[in-house]
Amino acid sequence: MTDFKERVKGAANLLSLALVAPLAVLYWLLRPVSRGEHLFAGFSQFLSLIPGLSGSYLRVAFYRYSMARCGSDNVIGFGSLFSHQDTELHGGIYIGPQCNIGLSVIHPNCLIGSGVHILSGKSQHRFDDPAIPLRLQGGEYRKISLGENSWVGNGALIMANVGRDCVIGAGTVVTHDIPAGSIVVGNPGVVVKSRYSDASQRSDP
Repeated sequence: MTDFKERVKGAANLLSLALVAPLAVLYWLLRPVSRGEHLFAGFSQFLSLIPGLSGSYLRVAFYRYSMARCGSDNVIGFGSLFSHQDTELHGGIYIGPQCNIGLSVIHPNCLIGSGVHILSGKSQHRFDDPAIPLRLQGGEYRKISLGENSWVGNGALIMANVGRDCVIGAGTVVTHDIPAGSIVVGNPGVVVKSRYSDASQRSDP
């Protein structure tokens, strides 16, 4: 049964790649005359509106053509948006509906709940000079890393790196880098426990 399911998934991936190929060709033809990341974000917005499992397959297929990296076994929920072509999605990732993913690298086997925002760092907008409109002060984009096998709860806001094997509670705001194995809750996010210490205690006789 497992082999049959894998063959069906493989066939669905191949079909999806074929279906979005014309869209991917259009995307690459328009890139030389497009303005920054606006073109990629526009295609992402369009694809985010396709419902159901078929929508996820089509989104993954397009991002395999257009992103820096996207694993074929990922699941990307309805309404989830990506704003940077240089984003990297490794394999075995689940991204729930209504997420907004900025410049980032999401490592294998991460689970991301619905309504999660991953910003491109904390310095996207400068506000040093009150005499200059905020929109004209520029900013700096940083690629945020979400470590392997981490779980991010619904509505969390990620602005800094998260180590592997972490659990980020629902609604948590991550403003500083999080060490591996941490359980983090609150606004701003605070490490309340280490999963590694729990594991070592369970292994003791």
